[in-house]
Amino acid sequence: EVQLVESGGGLVQAGGSLKLSCAASGFTFGSFTIGWFRQAPGKEREGVSCIRTSDGGTYYADSVKGRFTISSDAAKNMVYLQLNNLKPEDTGVYYCVAAEQWRLDYGFPLDLRDYNYWGQGTHVTVSS
Repeated sequence: EVQLVESGGGLVQAGGSLKLSCAASGFTFGSFTIGWFRQAPGKEREGVSCIRTSDGGTYYADSVKGRFTISSDAAKNMVYLQLNNLKPEDTGVYYCVAAEQWRLDYGFPLDLRDYNYWGQGTHVTVSS
């Protein structure tokens, strides 16, 4: 059974940093793409970033490029999202997601419809 468990959310002031962690289990780590989506209050879920665990290839939404960094540790089956220079608009629930790599061979890397495994989410609140 695939499981994704997020941790690391919290309350931080604008300009601050957080590091989110995702513990993945139940699948072969190197054959999946793992990413992060977020959902702000009253808004739709949006893709933030993803990493192809087979070769470390990454993708970022324009809104977080240069501020967020995704990384993975295959030995620990962990994926991390470092959030720097946080803004109030980064507030939301952050979800760790995963998909078999073949689902993302074509098209947009952060298409919500391609990710078939979701964690429960961790809350990030950025105060102004």
